[in-house]
Amino acid sequence: MSRAIEFKSGWLVCQAQVLSSLNIAETVASRRRGLIGQTEIDTPLLIDSCKWIHTFGVKCPLDVAYLDAEMQVIKISMIKPLRMAMPVLKAKHVLEAGAGTFENWGLAVGHTLEARRT
Repeated sequence: MSRAIEFKSGWLVCQAQVLSSLNIAETVASRRRGLIGQTEIDTPLLIDSCKWIHTFGVKCPLDVAYLDAEMQVIKISMIKPLRMAMPVLKAKHVLEAGAGTFENWGLAVGHTLEARRT
């Protein structure tokens, strides 16, 4: 019997403004699972201890932000399904959301994010 992978929950905050509810992948199992199998992304996913991602098994394009140890955005990209991104060596976290989300939020390199766990 397999156990369901559970994410921690929280709020994503930038410049004192709540951007979205948030799922947080903190465990090895939840980081490995990520958004695999998702056909649309309602809630962004923050992956702790992460430098790169792939979209094998993810069925929609993603906005991806790479964050340093202080949660500052150091790179943003859009990744289509069935792709593997190159590692971002200074990244400590990766934020994944549905394509177009970051533009809607006005998220840019240099912004500092906060994950307020609930």
